[in-house]
Amino acid sequence: MKTTVFLSAAFATAAYAQNASTFVNPAVPTGQPIPGNYSGGLRPQVHYSPPQFFMNDPNGLFVDADGTYHLYYQYNPTGIGAGNQHWGHATSRDLYHWENQQIALFPPEESVFVFSGSAVVDVNNTSGFFPNQTNGVVAMFTLARYYPNAAGPQTQNIAYSHDGGYTFQLYNGNPVVNSSSTQFRDPKVIWYEEYWVAVIAYSQEFAVGIFTSPDLKHWTFASNFSYHGLLGAQYECPNLVKLPVRDSRGAVTSEAYVMTVSLQPGAPLGGSITEYFPGDFNGTHFIPFDAATRLTDFAKDNYAAQYFYGVPDREDAISIGWASNWQYAQQVPTGNLEGWRSAMTAPRANYLQNTTRLGLTMINKLVDPAPVLDVRLNATTFGNSSLSLDFSHVVSNALYIEANVTGLNTSLVSGGATLNLTFTSPSSGESLRSGFFFGGDNPFWIDRGLVRGFDNIFFTDKFSAANIYGGSGSLSGDGLASWRMQALFDRSICEWFADGGVHAATVLFYPTQPLTTVSLASQALPPGSTVSVAIWSLKSAWAPYANEQGTVLGNVSSSGGGAAGSKRHMIYEGSFSS
Repeated sequence: MKTTVFLSAAFATAAYAQNASTFVNPAVPTGQPIPGNYSGGLRPQVHYSPPQFFMNDPNGLFVDADGTYHLYYQYNPTGIGAGNQHWGHATSRDLYHWENQQIALFPPEESVFVFSGSAVVDVNNTSGFFPNQTNGVVAMFTLARYYPNAAGPQTQNIAYSHDGGYTFQLYNGNPVVNSSSTQFRDPKVIWYEEYWVAVIAYSQEFAVGIFTSPDLKHWTFASNFSYHGLLGAQYECPNLVKLPVRDSRGAVTSEAYVMTVSLQPGAPLGGSITEYFPGDFNGTHFIPFDAATRLTDFAKDNYAAQYFYGVPDREDAISIGWASNWQYAQQVPTGNLEGWRSAMTAPRANYLQNTTRLGLTMINKLVDPAPVLDVRLNATTFGNSSLSLDFSHVVSNALYIEANVTGLNTSLVSGGATLNLTFTSPSSGESLRSGFFFGGDNPFWIDRGLVRGFDNIFFTDKFSAANIYGGSGSLSGDGLASWRMQALFDRSICEWFADGGVHAATVLFYPTQPLTTVSLASQALPPGSTVSVAIWSLKSAWAPYANEQGTVLGNVSSSGGGAAGSKRHMIYEGSFSS
């Protein structure tokens, strides 16, 4: 494929690229986090959402040597719709409690936006930016210029941070990968053996370019991964990640690479979706193992997921995605009602496993929610029966649910054998429903059509997946099968993980009144089958840090300047808490 990319800073011709200064809109605060009120009835309590305004793709995910997870994200700090992109920033020690930081990346000029990208820790100072330092961070990202009546070129640029990723300086030699294309973006950088590798989308050419570099400043084009999977209208936000391959007992047997590509519009259910391809990577070329197209989710609200840089080899990768869909992301009611739009998915642990009939599958497991678990509200075991629980007293209006079905005699399962999970508002009658049919084609289904707080022609209301239970190795030698479901319910977002993470779904919903009753019901299960259910309330990750008005002010540095080694504090009810 012919490329329009020039491969060195020596070819940097864009005027804005030679100026390391930044443009700051007077309406955008600097040197301090933007405050946010997290008490709204639709505001998730254990999923990350921005303090105010509009957020989309996760960017620059990395975990540092101290175990702090850094989440950057596409952020408009002046409005509730997309545009005016900066990089917002939040940090966490456990992937559930997030602390808002000051905006990390500003555009170099008013007419230039900071699009998506990634960040790495340059431990060995390959870039030369960090003498006598092992925690220097380099972000690589797309800068996109916009003229009054046209879009300008998209180029790849870098910035570096001496304080562990809290503040950045633009590189004077930008762009490091130049281009005349208006559709060339979203670099994801990894370390491969002895050099850096970046994957970048030629969005409307349906290709992912693979580039290599010794120092993050000088890049060489290596190959293209072109025309694979669903094409949609454009490719975006590619990722290349090495995952462990686990057997049915969970032991790591090998490793393999996965290429992910986010596409939009053009997903099977409309709008945006992410697909993935397991395969081999030799440092310059990626070859998928087969021709299959696999999707990370079977619903509509997980897009542009990125994997944390810095997770050791042979450990499960950790990913977070943008919990929305471009078909309605800028219309959802949280913007007008509460002043913010979009949340991130819950963190997922990812590995590869050979599953029944499906072959090599990327497993999506919910990262252990123990940091936000509160009270176990119910623990019940039954056969064909039901339970109902009122959780209106749970202040967070958030729940974690596990359901395990064991002892399923596959030769006796009928088409009517089901397990259903439903959340309901007694005051409005709205409900969010889901369930699994153990016989026939084994569909796992979700229905948000009875929740009435948002009306949009593209807000698809029903989803299903052909969930072949036993897919993650749960079919035992005696012919009995098991099936497991996890659900994370969080005010206006719910995520399901079925059959040990073989299938996953992220679904937004906007009730007019809070959903405060949960019920589970099974029927027509064969004799000997057992359903074990546990339900926990969840603690709000934000409430402890809010002042009396419900506002979370974020983090400040005791040095005031974000210098390396300075101590940061979460403002807690008007005082500093270490």
